[in-house]
Amino acid sequence: MKMIIAYIKPEKLNAVKQELYKREIFKISVTNALGCGQQKGYHESYRGADEEVNLLKKIRIEIAVNTDFVQPTIDAIIAGAQTGKIGDGKIFIVNLEECIRIRTGETGSKAIG
Repeated sequence: MKMIIAYIKPEKLNAVKQELYKREIFKISVTNALGCGQQKGYHESYRGADEEVNLLKKIRIEIAVNTDFVQPTIDAIIAGAQTGKIGDGKIFIVNLEECIRIRTGETGSKAIG
């Protein structure tokens, strides 16, 4: 079992969801996030004053998957989020020690579904 965590551009969320659905991956968690990477933000003019915006809006997607779904999930995120420009995002893959479905008490890969 793995936990896949991806940070993507907000405008790419729908494209990523559609790519995940094509690969029959439906269970995802999505949260808003702020951060910066290689692009280091941008400058914006507000009422004549120049401001540096160094925390950019991102979307954090978390998907717990069984081993068979790791590569299809990664492929779907890349297909939906990639523009080829700085700021496309990152994907992290973390070992998932345990998963428990609260409703039934199932554990492990059965709980992920």
